[in-house]
Amino acid sequence: MAQYDFEAIVIGSGFGGAVNVCRLAKKWPAKVMLLERGKRYPMGSFPRTPHDMANNFWNVAHQSRSRPANIRGKDMDGLFDIQHFKHMDAVACAGLGGGSLIYANVFLQPPDEVFDQRWPQNCKKADLQPYYKAAKSVLGARPIPQNDDPRRQIIRTELFKQFAQHEGRDSELVDINVFFGNDFEQPLDIGVQQKNRYGAIQTSCVYCAECDVGCNTHSKNTTDLNYLFVAEQRYQAQIKTAMLAEKIVPLDEQGNDAPQEKGAHGYRVYWLDLNNNKVQCSATSQRVVVSAGTLGTNELLLRCRDIYQTLPNISQQLGLHFSGNGDFLSFVIDGQKAANPNYGPVITQKTDYNLYNNFDRSKAFILEDASYPNFAAWYTEGLKPGFSHFHALWRTIQVFFRRFIYGITTGRVGYAFTQLLKGDASFNSAVLLCMGLDNSQGKATLDSSGFLNIDWPYQQNMSLYQAIIDMGKRFKHWAGGKLFLPLPNWLWPMRSNVTVHALGGCRLADDPLKGVTSAAPENFGQVFAYQGLYVADGALLPTAVGANPVATITALSERVAEGITGIVPDPDGEL
Repeated sequence: MAQYDFEAIVIGSGFGGAVNVCRLAKKWPAKVMLLERGKRYPMGSFPRTPHDMANNFWNVAHQSRSRPANIRGKDMDGLFDIQHFKHMDAVACAGLGGGSLIYANVFLQPPDEVFDQRWPQNCKKADLQPYYKAAKSVLGARPIPQNDDPRRQIIRTELFKQFAQHEGRDSELVDINVFFGNDFEQPLDIGVQQKNRYGAIQTSCVYCAECDVGCNTHSKNTTDLNYLFVAEQRYQAQIKTAMLAEKIVPLDEQGNDAPQEKGAHGYRVYWLDLNNNKVQCSATSQRVVVSAGTLGTNELLLRCRDIYQTLPNISQQLGLHFSGNGDFLSFVIDGQKAANPNYGPVITQKTDYNLYNNFDRSKAFILEDASYPNFAAWYTEGLKPGFSHFHALWRTIQVFFRRFIYGITTGRVGYAFTQLLKGDASFNSAVLLCMGLDNSQGKATLDSSGFLNIDWPYQQNMSLYQAIIDMGKRFKHWAGGKLFLPLPNWLWPMRSNVTVHALGGCRLADDPLKGVTSAAPENFGQVFAYQGLYVADGALLPTAVGANPVATITALSERVAEGITGIVPDPDGEL
């Protein structure tokens, strides 16, 4: 085919898609297009009111997916894409920046032991070091600043450190992709704005604990403020939002759709314009990078192979070796030690449990301190059992009555309000965020309606989950908490976990009998049997990594881009 619409089309704008649209647009300025199903989020645009948060979910009405009842059947363009599977629910993100808009900021390399025989020989941790270094620099990873400013003191960081000491475990501050100014040695004052090194305006972190619901001050180093910003502003990449990719079809020499071809003549990508009555659009390209997130990428490729039959030669390994990265969220409620989980970046430290030291694959995980926004704390207060506020409520009613009948001062009313809210359960409650090495033996398939389904063998991972639960119970006892509470869907008989770190299904390998994508340096991430068709996101990972996977996803995606462009990423983060 003599002429293509683009040199490359990238599907998805999370870490993998952002890396590739930026690197490929540098190679081919103005000739790379990005398709993102979600919308843009300028500074200050993330929902916060009860009405807007209730509608802050993703759904396409004509799709018969398994969704929460309150959003099923509605067209919704919010951040959170929640999907229900067998023993595993998953949370993904829709928006320009993908998962970076709601991730917990942590940049952490896994230990060497993670890269076992399931990882290709030339894809071990040592091989990825140049890509980790480049990604870390671009994403601005660093520990939270430590100085005498009382506003930088985070109570829960010290709480988790003390618990680690009690347990005889190692605790350390983690590198987080949060903006504290361009000078790492001299952090910018809290709340002060500055252009980052790529020209995007950011705010020095305001410690609002809203990282996971979209940062309205743009203090998170999301991909729309670095990779995507440069791709669009410097290299004229065409970034199209509210575009839902549907199908990828190889072309023949004349430029016609030809499912029997294997990519030598390029591809046509079909998508729905969600801003224009879901009208179908298409464009041709010499190469396609699928970076729709682990869930989206697996589903798109499965549908192209098994339903549309436009990519019939994709390996039968597609969808296998799915992992939830051992995610497990729980809470210790109303302890005797202050936690203040409503202040600071969402994660600041990690405590190691047999992942980095005394490695034990059957129960290897890390514990991280977690926060949640202030507005959620008010909701938590409202959920307290009625009897716990009965006496304070009665006192409040009495004082208000006396105020209006007898003219008692408003100071007494203020005192009564303090009585109503004292015994702050949220201030003394801790959020325990764990992730570890599950066995990565989940299976992604299509259901009878042609949409993704995950079969998660939770029973095979009980040694990990039990180790996490046992730790949580010890935390409750140590903190004097009233209750240790895993997420309710984990309770018997459901035994359904939740992951925010879906991985695998298109894993890297040396041949198509072992995986879906090539680990060879010259065509790293290319789908076996298809020239010019690549995967670059969490679907590439052969196993769980235990640590927060952003660092590894971004590093692998940098390596995919290098194989396509021949341009080695700059270790100092120059884009």
